Amino acid sequence: MKAKRLVQYTLRQIPPALDEALRRKSRQDGKSINQTAIEVLHTGLALNGESIIHRDLDFMVGSWVEDSSFDEAIRSQDRVDPKLWQ
Repeated sequence: MKAKRLVQYTLRQIPPALDEALRRKSRQDGKSINQTAIEVLHTGLALNGESIIHRDLDFMVGSWVEDSSFDEAIRSQDRVDPKLWQ
């Protein structure tokens, strides 16, 4: 059986914030920047078998659809029934 060959990458134009975060994580974990980068890429691409859990609403950006029936339903919630407030 033939062993898979490892591939080498050279990355350029790494943003300073990314560089700082990678170096900080590398120091915290006591690992090389190379090993940390590989682990972060592995996790970020969900190659470790675990799905990435997003806790934000970015997926909704730009998805709003105008709907007059929805707008009317929201307006009706702003009406006060005087009988209920006696």
